[in-house]
Amino acid sequence: MRANPYRLLIFGAGVIGSVYALRLAQSGLDVTILARGKRLEALRREGLKYNDNGTIKQLSIKTIEKLENDDCYDFILVPVRYDQAESALSAIKDNWSKNIVTLTNTIGYDSWLEIVGDRLLPGFPGAGGDIKQGVLYAQFGSEKHQGTIFGEINGLTTERVKELAQIFESVNLHYEIQENIRAFHISHTALAIVNKHFYTNDGMVDIGTARSASTLSKIAAAIKQNIRLVEQAGIPVIPPETKAMGEMSDNDIISRYRQMLSNDFIIDVKLGNHAVSQKAEIMLLDEMFHKMTSIRR
Repeated sequence: MRANPYRLLIFGAGVIGSVYALRLAQSGLDVTILARGKRLEALRREGLKYNDNGTIKQLSIKTIEKLENDDCYDFILVPVRYDQAESALSAIKDNWSKNIVTLTNTIGYDSWLEIVGDRLLPGFPGAGGDIKQGVLYAQFGSEKHQGTIFGEINGLTTERVKELAQIFESVNLHYEIQENIRAFHISHTALAIVNKHFYTNDGMVDIGTARSASTLSKIAAAIKQNIRLVEQAGIPVIPPETKAMGEMSDNDIISRYRQMLSNDFIIDVKLGNHAVSQKAEIMLLDEMFHKMTSIRR
């Protein structure tokens, strides 16, 4: 690492922002987290509270409520929902920091580029979980393909990509530099939007309904149809694990989901508070995905 430590800002204190802030700050990096409202009050009063193998711990962390234009960071990480991304980037627009890393779902970058220009470095988070009663229950993926994914829109491995990789290496976080980041995002969206079948009018289905043949049959059919739409649009389906799901039988997909939904952590991710708050994101992504694939065919 270089002599002067990187200054990092996590823009948002939800599940993903909190787990990145926690891991980076635990490793001694210069991390600040931007939060608002009750979440900001809690972070300032109690620190970042998190579950560590059944024990509730807390970590003091630097916080800000507003980003000043001349408050420069080496990297600003923006782990917000797709439906919040334009608003978040607009709040960063006039700040002088040169590297803005979006860690979220999307199907494209045109509107984001209009806001922050070539400072944009698209990515995807390698973590998941929930916040329950102010306590973070979250973790990072343990395999490379479950790590943080990022890459330049043009596919080049630039100096800032190398620097971000170096930061993740320094804290022992899995990452992948993705040469076709847009194809990755679209492919992942094809899988993410099937979670709409877990929603009810006022929340989420219960675990029994989520694991039922009727719900999981809809999930399986939607996964295969969505991957087909990506292929028909001439977009590579990546990574190979995603492409393979399009070639699995419905029964194999149902079996895989049923197995996932026997894990408490996955249940929290798919059906917990964080999932409930994701509904607007999933429904907007679903609309934009089908609009995009219908145009491209």
